[in-house]
Amino acid sequence: MTTRVGVIANPRYPALAKVLQETAAHVTQLGWELHADPEAAAILGVPSAGLDPDRLDLMLSLGGDGTLLRVARRLAGRPVPILGINFGRVGFLTSVSREHTQAALEKFAAGEYEVSRRATLVGTIQRDGESAVSITALNDVILHKGGVARVVRYEVMIDDETVGPVSADGVVIASPTGSTAYSLSAGGPVVVPTLDAMLVTPICAHSLGVRPLVVHGGSRVTIAPVDPHPHDLMVSFDGQQTEMLLPGDRLTVEVGLDRVLLVRFPASGFFDRLREKLRWGDLEGRG
Repeated sequence: MTTRVGVIANPRYPALAKVLQETAAHVTQLGWELHADPEAAAILGVPSAGLDPDRLDLMLSLGGDGTLLRVARRLAGRPVPILGINFGRVGFLTSVSREHTQAALEKFAAGEYEVSRRATLVGTIQRDGESAVSITALNDVILHKGGVARVVRYEVMIDDETVGPVSADGVVIASPTGSTAYSLSAGGPVVVPTLDAMLVTPICAHSLGVRPLVVHGGSRVTIAPVDPHPHDLMVSFDGQQTEMLLPGDRLTVEVGLDRVLLVRFPASGFFDRLREKLRWGDLEGRG
């Protein structure tokens, strides 16, 4: 049975065209079918019939972490492994650097890979007692101001228990996968991505007594603005989709049923990536 490979690429990277053309040629040499999204097809100079996630065995993401997040959203919970080729600066979610694209395809063809199953988050805006908007994210769901940089005062509840009020610039509810993204920049901990947990990380809290929380993955986190008439409150999902939080709305976040499958190669584990990508550890021995 022929392996069907989809490819989504971010055209803003200068080196993309060359790598994409080489990748397409190598996929053909392996006897696989290549299905390109319209942007990738335009670079390759081939017609695009679109991507049908239900007919794919592997998805290639050529870009940075943002591109991979877009690919995960496109798959919408379908069990298709994603092989991320990094063109960005950090690329913590991606599988390999662009220089190792062909080697990664060879290893996948030989079955020399693992699949890391990553939990997703479902953020729901509750309005008038009903679910107005419900969106799935891989990294995080973030409440923040959309206009003037002003403090947000909100109540945090875990399941039915009130944690307390917080004054901050916003709050990040992150999955373990997202612990190395915005949550980390806001002072949250690094969490092993396979842990069954969620993180609640205030953004620039206006009190030294407020610290990030790690809660069980079976919990439900509710964020309710204290101000009955909040202005310009927004909810961002993976930094790519945004919804307004209106007066009286509440935001609830839970671990979703969907899983995102990331291709990983045994030679590089999570802590290897932590040292390489985030420069974890002492500076000794570094140039």
